[in-house]
Amino acid sequence: MAPKTNSKNPTTAKSGGKLWFYSLLLTLQYGAQPLISKRFVRREVIVTSSVLTCEVVKVICALILMAKEGSLKKIYREWTLFGSLTASGLPAAIYALQNSLLPISYKNLDSLTFSILNQTKLFFTAFFTYIILRQKQSIQQIGALFLLIMAAVLSSVGEGSSKASSSSNPDEILFYGIVSVLVASVLSGLASALCQWASQVKKHSSYLMTVEMSIIGSLCLISSTSKSPDGEAIKQHGFFYGWTALTLIPVILNAVGGILVGLVTSYAGGVRKGFVIVSALLVTALLQFMFDGRPPSTYCLVALPLVMISISIYEKYPYRVKKKQV
Repeated sequence: MAPKTNSKNPTTAKSGGKLWFYSLLLTLQYGAQPLISKRFVRREVIVTSSVLTCEVVKVICALILMAKEGSLKKIYREWTLFGSLTASGLPAAIYALQNSLLPISYKNLDSLTFSILNQTKLFFTAFFTYIILRQKQSIQQIGALFLLIMAAVLSSVGEGSSKASSSSNPDEILFYGIVSVLVASVLSGLASALCQWASQVKKHSSYLMTVEMSIIGSLCLISSTSKSPDGEAIKQHGFFYGWTALTLIPVILNAVGGILVGLVTSYAGGVRKGFVIVSALLVTALLQFMFDGRPPSTYCLVALPLVMISISIYEKYPYRVKKKQV
């Protein structure tokens, strides 16, 4: 029998190092995004302008990365419009709507509550993955998803109670904050399942999907903006109305986060992304306490460990097909 060796493959070690680096960056981005958006995006900023700018930055980053890895020319030669539309068209349109809802939620929820509610997209991703790809869930995963729903309800109650004592309108908190982020989570789950289908069937790379979905989503958003309040605001005040130099920080950060999601998923799949989500919740809570000087509500403190436990269980106990005994 050949002796076992403990030496690690240099390529594997290098990939592992990149994975940890990307995971760390994504954790910081997920956790800091709500707080940074609330601080650096003025309420006068037109949502469509920030979304479109984010998509442009995302395309530029993806193209640079494809050129760096040497796949840009090959993808250009093999690319077809029909293949792009079938793989990326529908999820791109869905993500465009989701990205328009998220900034609205940022402005009407505290950072920790937004992050907790935003994690319900895991439930909707599992639901639509089953509907579209017929991927089943284990008993433990189903229990974890129920825990996640409980956490979302507790977080919603906590947000309503904490805002009711301030000068904010509770109806605005409910519809523009809680409802917006939950609808965005549903859309995220549907689009994620569609992207998984496109990846498995069409074999699209994460960078190519990013470019295609950003362009298609931007076109959908532009066409829908012409008669929307945002479109009227852009005509009246200009595209960059309310912007400052600091507004670019959350926009660029959000674009880089979109690239990092694809990288982490391609290197390690959903398990590492689940750990990133849990870690990001802790980062959000820490940053909110450090910079806002306000501890989270009691409901959020109860909801936070439920989210952590549910995501951990969901990632640890995947569904396994039972082998038939002969």
